[in-house]
Amino acid sequence: MKRRSLLIRCGSVVLTLALPQIVRGASIVSVRIWPAPDYSRVTIESDEALTAQQSLVGNPPRLAVDIEGLVLSPTLKELVAKVKSDDPHIAGIRVGQFSANVVRLVVDLKQAIRPQVFTLQPVGAYQHRLVFDLYPEQEVDPLEALIGEKMRQAPALPQASASEPSDPLGDWMARQSQKPAKPKPAAAANPVAPEMTPRYPAPSMTPWPLPGSEDPRASAASGGLTDRLIIIALDPGHGGEDPGAIGPGGTREKDVVLRLAHMLRERINASAIKGNTMRAYLTRDADFFVPLGVRVQKARRVQADLFVSLHADAFFTPDPQGASVFALSQGGASSSAARWMAARENKADLIGGLNVRAKDATVQRALLDMSTTAQINDSLTLGRGLLGEIRRVGKLHKGLVEQASFAVLKAPDIPSVLVEAAFISNPTEEAKLNNDDFLNKLADALMRGIEGYFAKNPPLARVRISS
Repeated sequence: MKRRSLLIRCGSVVLTLALPQIVRGASIVSVRIWPAPDYSRVTIESDEALTAQQSLVGNPPRLAVDIEGLVLSPTLKELVAKVKSDDPHIAGIRVGQFSANVVRLVVDLKQAIRPQVFTLQPVGAYQHRLVFDLYPEQEVDPLEALIGEKMRQAPALPQASASEPSDPLGDWMARQSQKPAKPKPAAAANPVAPEMTPRYPAPSMTPWPLPGSEDPRASAASGGLTDRLIIIALDPGHGGEDPGAIGPGGTREKDVVLRLAHMLRERINASAIKGNTMRAYLTRDADFFVPLGVRVQKARRVQADLFVSLHADAFFTPDPQGASVFALSQGGASSSAARWMAARENKADLIGGLNVRAKDATVQRALLDMSTTAQINDSLTLGRGLLGEIRRVGKLHKGLVEQASFAVLKAPDIPSVLVEAAFISNPTEEAKLNNDDFLNKLADALMRGIEGYFAKNPPLARVRISS
């Protein structure tokens, strides 16, 4: 009897000691906010899975989220100070203990949003993550952004003389401002050159011209040449939650490739091919995550002529070095290394965090199965040209364009390549990737490769235009 009484008392002590641990619940490991024009992301990383219930409140717009199994901690409070004044979607964040085991988080919004709240299982260096993706109800039109960028660079549109280079986009903007509302189609003064047949049929895209307007990227063909805006989609890999490969010195792939993309953008925007104005469009121009399917979708929305995805290679050992260029393969990979590389790059959505329950996930996956033989052939042509220029400024890992099933290269109507600039896992090449002189030389080489591609494969007219 005494022994039983002693056991009961000991059990009570054990329960009492364990009670604070039970009440405590999950611990917050880190909190992060990633603002971007497309959407803003709030990430709460914890040592245990969290459950949350959210509700949207209007006037003023805000998102209220109740996170269960949590006690307010100093780490969670850091969210308040992490909101940047230039965040396009978040005005501020408030957190508080709503009940004994529930923390309420209120996100004050700058505009109406469509929230996606989801959880991610531990992967790589990350533990459990609760993610809030805040998408604006009024999505940013990337083509309008390109027009806005052009107008900011050249606010005045003087009459061009015969000796001045043509500016198709600027000329179109000037013409649109002079047109009356809903103009009637005018008869063509001269016969219009027939529309060229595209290399491969393009699936339907987001409409680009406004109703009743001309396509600003194409004008009447003359002598077999076009006069329109050429758009190069540059895709800096990884970003935001996904750092990409990390070198022995701590260099992050996502930072290096973004710098390279900015350098290449400057060169593209300052160039023209046989009178055709060129513009670069970045799938991300800052440190935020873009899912693989969305990168393809973005390039297609701006009707890009080329898609160049920029990366830095990595391996288990520090020995491999040199640059590589990859194109898509409809069959098997061209080598076991190419297959391994594609598998590694295709894991970006798991690391960066993709809401697989999103309504458009099925559509994006269907898009990635629409690749064509003609697209792959053009991609190989582009890749060979880029390799020929890269070898002039650095070592190549392989002298041939490799092929594998990279998800990010599956735009069915855009020649697409993935460039691995160097091995970030090699200490010598990591140092080169941190050297602006090397990155500038690499950007020059890529620019020459792009110009060489269009010299042999001039851009084709997209629509027939009446003068």
